[in-house]
Amino acid sequence: MTKRIKLRTLFLGGFLTLLFLGLWGRIYWVQVANAAFWEKQARTTWMTSKKLPQQRGTITDRSGNVLAAAASAYTLAVNPKLIHEIDQKHPEWKLGDQIVSKIHNILGKDESEIRANLEAKKETGEYLTQREIRPEGWKMDKAVADRFKAFVKSLQEQTKLKNVGIILSEEQKRYYPNGSLASQILGYENKDNEAIMGLERSLNDELEGTPGKIKYEKDGKSTQLPDGKVEATQPVDGKNVKLTIDKDIQYYMEQAMREGYEKYRPVSMTAIAADPKTMEILGMVSLPDFNPNQYWQFKDQSAFKNNAVQSVYEPGSTFKIVTLAAAVEEGLFDPNDKYMSGSISISNKDKPIRDSKRDGWGKISYLEGLKHSSNVAFVKLGYEKLGKDKFRQYITNFGFSQKTGVDLPGEVLGNTRMSANRDIASATFGQAVTVTPIQQVAAVAAVANGGKLMVPHLVKEISDPNTGEKVEIQPKTVRQVISPETSRKVGEYLEQVVSDQKIGTGKNAYIPGYRIAGKTGTAQTVVGKDYSTDRYVVSFIGYAPVEDPQIVLYVLVDQPQDDLAAGGRIAAPIFKQIMEQSLKHLGILPKLTDDEAKALEEETKSDAPVTAKVPNVEGESTANAKTKLQSAGFETVVLGKGDKVLGQLPDAGGLLPMQQQVYLLTEKTLDNVPSLKGLAMRDALEMCKLLGGVCSVKGEGYVVAQQAARTEGKLTIALTLAPPTEDGTASTPPPETSGTPPPEGTPPPEGTPPPDKKTD
Repeated sequence: MTKRIKLRTLFLGGFLTLLFLGLWGRIYWVQVANAAFWEKQARTTWMTSKKLPQQRGTITDRSGNVLAAAASAYTLAVNPKLIHEIDQKHPEWKLGDQIVSKIHNILGKDESEIRANLEAKKETGEYLTQREIRPEGWKMDKAVADRFKAFVKSLQEQTKLKNVGIILSEEQKRYYPNGSLASQILGYENKDNEAIMGLERSLNDELEGTPGKIKYEKDGKSTQLPDGKVEATQPVDGKNVKLTIDKDIQYYMEQAMREGYEKYRPVSMTAIAADPKTMEILGMVSLPDFNPNQYWQFKDQSAFKNNAVQSVYEPGSTFKIVTLAAAVEEGLFDPNDKYMSGSISISNKDKPIRDSKRDGWGKISYLEGLKHSSNVAFVKLGYEKLGKDKFRQYITNFGFSQKTGVDLPGEVLGNTRMSANRDIASATFGQAVTVTPIQQVAAVAAVANGGKLMVPHLVKEISDPNTGEKVEIQPKTVRQVISPETSRKVGEYLEQVVSDQKIGTGKNAYIPGYRIAGKTGTAQTVVGKDYSTDRYVVSFIGYAPVEDPQIVLYVLVDQPQDDLAAGGRIAAPIFKQIMEQSLKHLGILPKLTDDEAKALEEETKSDAPVTAKVPNVEGESTANAKTKLQSAGFETVVLGKGDKVLGQLPDAGGLLPMQQQVYLLTEKTLDNVPSLKGLAMRDALEMCKLLGGVCSVKGEGYVVAQQAARTEGKLTIALTLAPPTEDGTASTPPPETSGTPPPEGTPPPEGTPPPDKKTD
């Protein structure tokens, strides 16, 4: 028995010895012999990585006003597993029901869809630990996220729990501060950070930048080790793009076009404004349009089509500018030469071509034919005098046989391939050819600028914030189409189309004090293989001032709902409104003759409004508000340094004298109280209300002095009023007048209620 025990002990001891030798051998093999390999494997397990997002480049107008920029966004998610666990432990809290109700109230999402998110499970049957509320809770604005943060805080106070199953993650999104302004130009970036259309898409390589990456060592709870290894690649922000667009001109265009859109309810409307000397696009409008901040709400796909470059139209009589310029260049246009208007036959087989007035105007001069927009005159000029081949060559030279090269995606090409004689004759007055609006503008700009066809462009400068490098886009000339002398003559002829108030078809585009060159267009739309008798594309194109062109402007209205639709009736007044505002914005003032000045003065006295309704600008950007008020005839005074209007005085909707000042409050609390000197008591009290303060008044009449103080954060303003002097002005203010809250400890002015506590 003893021997057997000894053998067993010896065997067990030997086994344990071999076991420990093997274990120590394995440890040596792992820790010493192959230490480098296993350390590398371990670090791979410890290491984790995270993407470092870059910032997409900013898009601004030519003056630096932001049109598109990166902004903070928040995505809402829930933790179904945690919410169910809490509800099981504390059913009386009804946490899930509270969360469903709140998400529904804030986002408007259907409650059944929210509950489905709270019931989301893995394939194993376990509840998920994170489920995003899409699409409504995806990349929300900060204001919406703040409401959820307040809700989370209330739940934490109610439950005494730190985590209540609601997750808000901060991200970035693309923000367009001016809403739909220039939306067709800018395009948009969707919530997946994909550039979809417009310049966002065509300039994506410049705007996008490159994301960075950080790799670090973590512990079992995924927390970064304080002394762990860190590898980081910094993100590279995208480049900033400055456009040729003038935000104010863009606003004038959109305002006028929207009024026309509401009035005539057309299929679409298009307008382009450009500097003819450089072909920098100053403004471009295509209606219907959309708000890129809420692109998903627009179901009509036509809102995403930029008709300026993506649609073709028969141009109608605006194309006569090309025929006229070609005839003048070839020495074939004699303004005093006579022809018989009414109709002209190309061949015995074809129907005769007629003027808009079927019987014509008798035997008239070619200049009169231009003013009347006679089709017959241009068939004679283009088809008979120029000849088919030369006329087609000028069409090519003016750029209608190729794309313009504008820096927008999706540019299409019209059709100017004519073979039949009837078609070539019709093309001389704008039928049987199709062109894009941008081609029209480029061609007429060549007529205006001395004969140079230029490439239209929207990008003025691209700058790299990482290196400071800037690249300026220079104007590019394609070819010389006509001579400067021809350009001058054609401008003078086209000016008479507008200035002749008796027979000029463009007379509704006339602006006193400015020399405007222009041409109307009224084209029948094609339905099947024939021309419609009641559907028209009406347009007006022109430039000003004739002596030194600064703007070429094209306005096109596709199928307006008007029985008397014509370019001179519908498009010309819109052109006039935009052109007049734009010229004044550029500092080009009218040069009125004595008769024009007198007539304008009489018109102002008798017909011009002396009052206007104050528009509502609360909630708009400061720049937009100023522009809107200026357009309505009011001067503006901005209170504060904010970029958004929080309040206005007087209130919207009231009728006020033109040139009255409208005050815009852009900060909730101002460092300084503005001067109220000269305000009537009623206006001064309204101003105090706007500033969130309380006024005390001494005297009657108009404000001559003021003192302000803050007590427990509340603003009190003491006003001294006095009746006007004999010359109608307010009395001289006493020397202690101040518009700034006094320093701490300064006693309040006489008449001010004493504070309960020490002044802040």
